[in-house]
Amino acid sequence: MKTILKPIALLFLSCVVHFTLAADVPADAIAMVEKGLSYLEKNGKEALVNEINNKNPDFIKGDIYLYVRGIDGVILAHPINPKLIGKNMLELPDADGKLYRKDILTLAKTKGKGWVDYRYNNPLTQQVENKSTYIVKSGEIILEAGIYKK
Repeated sequence: MKTILKPIALLFLSCVVHFTLAADVPADAIAMVEKGLSYLEKNGKEALVNEINNKNPDFIKGDIYLYVRGIDGVILAHPINPKLIGKNMLELPDADGKLYRKDILTLAKTKGKGWVDYRYNNPLTQQVENKSTYIVKSGEIILEAGIYKK
């Protein structure tokens, strides 16, 4: 009996590790932004900002989380790094010198939604990795959720 259980346990653990380390997919970021839009529609901007800043688990899924930027570039809500709230970092480039935050504002103002790609330090791996953020403009705010591309 023990010889049968050991391979089954190893198979189960390898599946758990595989799914835990699996890369996020674009649909996860889109779903997070859509969840935020739905909440915004029902409860308003102030309530959404408060929920995100209070780390509501509805807006955090692993390393995907919802954050909100004003159309002026100022971060209004961030569940992971509250030090960013109130800051405008438009002039701060990514690891390759790209001013991707300006790209986010341009995309929001011209198309209203879409993806912006850049390179950013992944806090889990401590490596600079390719990242893509999905954004949607709603009124004077931009809802954003990003994924690291493996």
